[in-house]
Amino acid sequence: MPRFILWDVDGTLISTGGIGRLALESGAKRAGRLDAVPHVVMSGKTDPQIVREILTASGMEAADIAAVLPAALEEAERVLLAESGRMLAEGRAHRGVRELLKALAATDGVRQSLLTGNTAPNALEKVRIFGFESYFDFRIGAYGTDHPDRDCLVPIALGRARELRGSDYRQDEVWVIGDTARDLSCARAAGVRCLIVGTGHNGPEAVRELEADALAMDLANTEQILRTLLS
Repeated sequence: MPRFILWDVDGTLISTGGIGRLALESGAKRAGRLDAVPHVVMSGKTDPQIVREILTASGMEAADIAAVLPAALEEAERVLLAESGRMLAEGRAHRGVRELLKALAATDGVRQSLLTGNTAPNALEKVRIFGFESYFDFRIGAYGTDHPDRDCLVPIALGRARELRGSDYRQDEVWVIGDTARDLSCARAAGVRCLIVGTGHNGPEAVRELEADALAMDLANTEQILRTLLS
């Protein structure tokens, strides 16, 4: 049976060692000309949403935020690229990810892409720096670049798969793999299945009670996860 596997990036595939936060805060600070950057919770949110929340918390008006948001995201992308070596040194790929990506890539009928709040350039750089780029069909993924509301991203990816690859997936053929309640929410909004892993910033306790279709503390048991995704 065909499978379309849509991967979250931060907390699911990798952790950036704080470089992802640094990039977004730097972008907001420079574009918004802030003296200090308010702390906001970033987990599970899209990059545009995060930057907008930072600028709102700093006291900036909505019209001014809309005007500087593109420049803030562009600066965040520049900082992330400049700090990619540090991200590799201080961050990590999560346990079992590489083995599972490889096993899925070797399975007939499986296509993998990204579904992430990151802007497309940031998502691609994070995946590239950890050596995962060959496993993903990036063009049919969905990103914070496409919409600031994560719940709108699955239909975008499904539309791209249909238009660019001629693949029209049923809802039960699609899995979102993520590490937060927001990943589950976006899957539920589109009626597709969701595997939640406990490797995010807040750890397994933060997701243990979520009513996902499947829950794993990490992705180390390749065979078990494969059975779940392919059943």
